[in-house]
Amino acid sequence: PFLSLVNRLRKRPDTMSAPITDIDLTVDPLLTIGILINFITDELRRKGFRKVVTGLSGGLDSAFGAALLVNALDAEPVTALTMPADQSDPQSLADAELVARSLGIRLVQRPIGGIVAAMFAGEKRVDRVRLGNAAARARMMQLFDYSQEHRALVVGTSNKSELLLGYGTWYGDLACSINPIGDLYKTQIRQLAGFLDLPRRIIDKPPSADLWIGQTDEGELGFTYETVDRLLFLLVDQEYSVDQVVARGFDRALVDRVVKLIASTQFKRSLPTIAKLSSRTVGIDFHLARDWLR
Repeated sequence: PFLSLVNRLRKRPDTMSAPITDIDLTVDPLLTIGILINFITDELRRKGFRKVVTGLSGGLDSAFGAALLVNALDAEPVTALTMPADQSDPQSLADAELVARSLGIRLVQRPIGGIVAAMFAGEKRVDRVRLGNAAARARMMQLFDYSQEHRALVVGTSNKSELLLGYGTWYGDLACSINPIGDLYKTQIRQLAGFLDLPRRIIDKPPSADLWIGQTDEGELGFTYETVDRLLFLLVDQEYSVDQVVARGFDRALVDRVVKLIASTQFKRSLPTIAKLSSRTVGIDFHLARDWLR
């Protein structure tokens, strides 16, 4: 599958060379996709898996992740789960089915409404944040249960923007065994998606975690990914200070808010902190190399 992808990319015009703004987040499609495909195949070999399972929400990130898996492994080893909640938008399921058909992968539906309802049985009022967190964790339960049943590695689809902003549920959608797209900003994924022949509808639709009907990421966050990705790139990748990014034209209130989000959600990007008592403590000064026992 990768050789045919290489040939397709080489025949396409280099639309990636045009910068989005003066802060250029464009990436080389052939190099980037090749690295991610090698990452997927290497990690499956290291972990002793031949099959993968991933969630397919009908959104861009999960569609792009599934397309990477197909180009790395072919369609047969790839299974996608669609896991609608009672409050999910029916269009999300239709979009997930569209992606699965276009990629030729197996799509398994495992609704989570019963799990979430059982969790809150007897409660008269549950706010939308708690419902969203419960849904995200119920979906990850389904993915890891499928992994155990079919020995398929769970592949995550959280992008770099979400990871840095903490825009995800700890041990929910942030949980996975490997994540091929976690070092790509949302806008970079949108740039690359066209090179994997994803349906135009999926590429153009507003980003949404599908927490409730009409919910969008940018509406909930209060800023666009195009703006925040450029800001994150300067703060994280280029190591600019707050004063330096403000001097580049970013609103200080936005900068302060984003810096606070990055700092306050660091726990979501780390393993649980363990109190140190012994000479060698897991996660502090004992880091077992993944190939140590091989």
